[in-house]
Amino acid sequence: MRILWVKANKLLPMESGGSIRSFHIARHLAARHELTFLSYYTGVPDPAYHAELVRCFPGAVAQPAGKWDPAGAARALDYILHLPRAAPYAVSRFASPAVSGKIAGWFRERRFEVAVCDFLQSAINFPVAPAGSRPDGRAIPSVLFQHNVETEIWRRHVLTEPSKYKNLVYGIEFSKMMRYERRAVQQFQHVIAVSANDKRLMSAWVDASRITVVPTGVDLAEYRPESSTDETQPLVMFVGAMDWEPNVGAVEYFCRDIWPRVMAETPEARFRIVGRNPVWRVQALASDSVEVTGRVPSVREHLSQAAVVVVPLRVGGGTRLKIYEAMAAGKAVVSTTVGAEGLDVHHGSDILLSDDAATFADAVIMLLRDRNARSRYGQAAARQAAQFDWPQVAVKFEDVLKRVSGIER
Repeated sequence: MRILWVKANKLLPMESGGSIRSFHIARHLAARHELTFLSYYTGVPDPAYHAELVRCFPGAVAQPAGKWDPAGAARALDYILHLPRAAPYAVSRFASPAVSGKIAGWFRERRFEVAVCDFLQSAINFPVAPAGSRPDGRAIPSVLFQHNVETEIWRRHVLTEPSKYKNLVYGIEFSKMMRYERRAVQQFQHVIAVSANDKRLMSAWVDASRITVVPTGVDLAEYRPESSTDETQPLVMFVGAMDWEPNVGAVEYFCRDIWPRVMAETPEARFRIVGRNPVWRVQALASDSVEVTGRVPSVREHLSQAAVVVVPLRVGGGTRLKIYEAMAAGKAVVSTTVGAEGLDVHHGSDILLSDDAATFADAVIMLLRDRNARSRYGQAAARQAAQFDWPQVAVKFEDVLKRVSGIER
C-alpha cells in the first residue's frame, strides 16, 4: 500500500501515549508498505527534528505551520483570538493553509491509496468530502485514528472542574467539540478507536460498522519484569506528561485526598511524579514526601524503582499506555476506573481499581505493606500485558487500512 500518515505536532521525542502509539504502528506499516509521514508543528523550523523523523521514516515531511507557539499568558490570548471560530481551540489552533494545501494537492494527484488522519487535531487540514456525499467521496479513502473521544474528555472536565471560570471555558469547548467531532467522524470513510467504550460513544454518530477497535499496545522488549529489581523503598509513582490537564488534575487529587491517608499509615512512603513539563500547579506539590522529576532520560529506570504505580485519573478518554507499561514491567497498579477505561484488565487479579479516595489509599497501603501481594499483582499484570505487544496490535491496524483501501475485500 501507498499510505499517507498525517500528524499534528511533533512525533519525536515520544513523550506522550499518543506519540508512542502512533510511532509503533507507523513503524510497522513503514516496514511493510510505502508510507509517507507528514508531521506539522508550530514554532520555528526545526532541522534536527526533521532529520530524526526522516531517519525513522525515510521520505518523511516535517512542515512548520506557523512561527508562534504560545504558552502561559500568550496561550490565553491565543485562545481569545480563536474564540469566534466554530472549531474548538484544541483543533482550530492547528489549522494551516500550507498544510491543507499540501494534502489537497496529494489528494488531487491520487499519490496514495489510503490516508491516516492521526488524532482529531489533524482533521481540520484534511480535504472535506463534498456536502451530501458519502464519506468515501474523498479522492483518497481516509481513516480517522481516534486515540480519544475528545468530547468525552471535555464533558468530564465540565463535571469535575470546581473553578467557575475554568468551568465556563470548558463548557464552551465541550459544546464546540461535540459539534466538530461528530461532523469529523461522519466525514471519514472509517474510524479506528482504541477501546470498545470509545466505539460505543462514537456509534451514536455513525454506524458501528464504520468503526474498528485496535487496542493499545506495549513495547515488551522495553518494559519487561527484571529478575533483580531496584525496588528498595516504599515508592509510589505516577508517570505521565505533566502539562496535560487530566494528568495535572490526577496528581492534585492524589496529593490532596489520597496521599495524606497513605502517609498516616506508612510515613516512610514517598510519592514520585515522573513526566515532562510539570506546570506550576504540579511543581507546587513537591514536599519532603513528594518528588517532581520533570523530564527524565528513561521512564523505565524510574519504573524499576517503584513499589506501586498509581493512575488516579478522573478525566480522560481513549486508553492509558502508562498502565500497560507498568504492568509489562511487573508492577502492581492502582487506578481509577476512568484511568483503566478501555484496557483489558481485571480488578482484584492484575490491577486494583477504586474511585473512592479512602479505598484507593487502602489499596496503596496494602500493597506497600504486603510484598507477597505486591508480587502476585505484578506477576499477573506482566502476564496480561504480554498479550499486547506492538507488532500484534499493528497488524490489526494494517488490516483495517487494507480493507478501506480496497486491497483486500
